[in-house]
Amino acid sequence: MLAQGNALGDLIDESGISRVIDKQLSLHHPLNLDAPPTSWTVVFLNQIAFAVQPGFASGKHNLEGTGIPHLRPMNIDREGKIDLAVVKSVVVKNDIQLENGDILFNNTNGAELIGKTALISSREHGFAFSNHMTKICLEDHLSKSFLAKQIHFLWMSGYFKYRCTHHVNQASISSKILADTVPLLLPPIREQTRVVEKLEELFSDLDAGVAELKAAQKKLAQYRQSLLKAAVEGALTTKWRAKHPLSPGGRGVRGEGNKVREETGAQLLERILIERRRRWEEKQLAKFKEQGKTPPKDWRDKYPEPVKPKTADLPELPEGWVWASVDQCAIDEYAITDGPFGSNLKSSHYTESGPRVIRLQNIGDGVFVDARAHISDEHYHLLKKHAIVENDVVVSMLGEILPRACIVPSNIAPAIVKADCARVRLNHGLLLPELLNACLNSQPTRERVGGLIKGIGRPRINLSHLRAICVPIPSLEEQHEIVQIISVGLEAITQQIDTIGLGLRQSSAQRQNILKAAFSGQLVPQDPNDEPASILLERIRAERAARANESKQRSGRRKAKGA
Repeated sequence: MLAQGNALGDLIDESGISRVIDKQLSLHHPLNLDAPPTSWTVVFLNQIAFAVQPGFASGKHNLEGTGIPHLRPMNIDREGKIDLAVVKSVVVKNDIQLENGDILFNNTNGAELIGKTALISSREHGFAFSNHMTKICLEDHLSKSFLAKQIHFLWMSGYFKYRCTHHVNQASISSKILADTVPLLLPPIREQTRVVEKLEELFSDLDAGVAELKAAQKKLAQYRQSLLKAAVEGALTTKWRAKHPLSPGGRGVRGEGNKVREETGAQLLERILIERRRRWEEKQLAKFKEQGKTPPKDWRDKYPEPVKPKTADLPELPEGWVWASVDQCAIDEYAITDGPFGSNLKSSHYTESGPRVIRLQNIGDGVFVDARAHISDEHYHLLKKHAIVENDVVVSMLGEILPRACIVPSNIAPAIVKADCARVRLNHGLLLPELLNACLNSQPTRERVGGLIKGIGRPRINLSHLRAICVPIPSLEEQHEIVQIISVGLEAITQQIDTIGLGLRQSSAQRQNILKAAFSGQLVPQDPNDEPASILLERIRAERAARANESKQRSGRRKAKGA
């Protein structure tokens, strides 16, 4: 049993040992637990909360509203607020639901996200919450907003990732660890109220600025999608085509600057497919010759025809364009593959250096994200059929937004793709990787692919879906023009997004500094007339003891009556 003092150094167990406890609990803590303001005290949730309770495994949930709304980790944003943009429903099989004033804590789902915390309002009263979350029900005489903001501040400071228990699949913090071993600083109740009022005042202006930045961010995302849509539908190059008209026979004619559309998209596709079959036949004949065999009569019938595009419901393309499948645009039948599954590639295979492993986190929305993972040279050679090289297109096959793709930059190889990622190696004489990248990340393609996704849980596509995705093929000359235009446009968008990102990071740092001041006793002045937090804590203990005694007496009366 621990006795509580005014600072963490005063926590003494029955054997009189305090320093070990002090060092363990204060490790990585962002606040000065040894020297809080005079009227403050160090507490644990088990001293000030009458319930610290995880949610339940929800099973199947839906977006149709059957059951009651169900909060998940994604519903707590990085600023410690409840985000109801995407809320699924669940049929509740017990009474573990949220009430106005509860504190909701994210207890699992990735070490970087553990600890996000928000205060439940009347808007979320009665909602269910998943077993990735823990609700904290505080005793009376406490500012629930003050404690919720302090716990979220610990997450912002990175404290909780050091308190996690790491399992095979994911990290977590149990309700017991959260309740018993996470120290918090508790000021007098009147000071708690003053701190919350000051925070709300300061955050009002800060939130307004953040809202403006996020609105600009959203507009840029919309503009980016408009640019991609115009690129793949031909609107970007309307003027270019007017200067490079097609001759009546279908072949290009000389235009301004002696530029020529040598082939239409259809002629280009036809020629490349013929060449692809010819290369396959040459390889097959070479194999027969090497084996000393005479080619069988029907050997040409074994040719793996690429998937043909289904164009019945597709929009009309500009003159000179044609629809093709991603499969038709690949260099050969082995060019599209996903990563190794199961025991072929596990996290235990990762090394400090060596060939790269390209994972879902590397595939941004049209851009490559340089998050590093490696395997040994020996293991790479066992998995070389999954290898990627510069200008391959890698595609995410799992996630909320599908497909999501990017181009492999230089200096990445040797590398392989991981499970749930696909590699597409194009015939660059038919389709430029930048145009495929634009098409896969465009809203029209995502809407069409969305109709193919089935089942419950995280959305997923497979290689068959990917091979069948339809992409527009203009002439190579027009493709180069499109790529040039979207390159300039996307670079300008990226620069603006980077500027907004810097502003958001600065706002986050400012918010964190304000919160640190608040929970260190530096945001508002201490009032010597305030009742010290230690007395408040004693009152809570006394009320708990009285409730426990009353409960014992009621239980005794029930037993006596039953006898």
